[in-house]
Amino acid sequence: MAFQNEPSYAHGSAARTAVVFCNLGTPDAPNAAALRRYLGEFLSDGRVVEIPKAIWWLILHGLILRLRPAKSAAKYASVWTDAGSPLKVWTERQAKALHATLQARGHHLDVRYAMRYGNPSIPAVLDELKAQGMQRVLIMSAYPQYSGTTTASVFDAVAHWGLKTRHLPEIRFINRYHDDAAYIQALAQKIQAHWQTHGRNEHLLLSFHGVPERTLMKGDPYHCECHKTARLLAEQLGLSKNQYTVTFQSRFGKAKWLEPYTEPTLIALAQKGIRSMDVACPGFTSDCLETLEEINMEAREAYLHAGGERFAYIDCLNDSAPWISAMADLAERHLQGWPTQNTPDAPALADSQVRALAMGASR
Repeated sequence: MAFQNEPSYAHGSAARTAVVFCNLGTPDAPNAAALRRYLGEFLSDGRVVEIPKAIWWLILHGLILRLRPAKSAAKYASVWTDAGSPLKVWTERQAKALHATLQARGHHLDVRYAMRYGNPSIPAVLDELKAQGMQRVLIMSAYPQYSGTTTASVFDAVAHWGLKTRHLPEIRFINRYHDDAAYIQALAQKIQAHWQTHGRNEHLLLSFHGVPERTLMKGDPYHCECHKTARLLAEQLGLSKNQYTVTFQSRFGKAKWLEPYTEPTLIALAQKGIRSMDVACPGFTSDCLETLEEINMEAREAYLHAGGERFAYIDCLNDSAPWISAMADLAERHLQGWPTQNTPDAPALADSQVRALAMGASR
């Protein structure tokens, strides 16, 4: 096995800690070339598409990457901002706000963000942190509900980086926080704030990202965790079972995915006489293509066309204060035992360097 070149250990340096907040990813630009690169990386992940590689390679390169990039680019262009992709903008803001909050709580550490697909990549960020002397890294994903298709794929990226790294930092990994009290409270406050400003519609639809149904049959807990999040959120909001509906969006391909599907459900509710609808996406911690275009544009149009009269999309958590506080709480629980609140002992570090140099160390 070939290891990448690494900086030699610097004696007398204080051990440093970092939190890496990982999101799914985004293309670099809303054009076909950028989408082809992004989709090629995303859809080549065996965690995302569980089809025999030889067969899937022919489908992916022979059909999907020839036809889908231009169509997807148009969708991305409809939500792109001057600062770039909404997902990247919000993820970067979340990381900066988390850094500031943890510093205010007395922690001496760095917070960075990384993307599972696209830039900045998880390996690139870990390389930079290692070069800066990071010896402890907490990996926090943007996915509250665990799934092999998302959370485990982040772990894979970290593990693959580790296979090429000689001197590994100590690494911790947060699997899930779908029932975390502060996360649920942040969601509830986001929805309540919307209701206070814009009024409350007849029904609340909670749309989560879909996954193939076979993942549930094979033991993936995602479906159950989405429903638990929804139940806890409804309880926090004081909603009865007939006042909200859980659905799944973003179906891809012809296989059966988790049901009920979001857009058909919205159409059915409109046809049953539900004339006003609030829609929130609790599984997305930052607004992105799937929320801004798929829900706030496509799903809105479908609902109104089917007879609905009012459709309100409620923003994701983004950089709202309750969510940043919840992120900080979550990080602090998983940082326990690491001396992030200790001031480096400069004399002891200097003495350590002197002893190492005396023994023949180069630095």
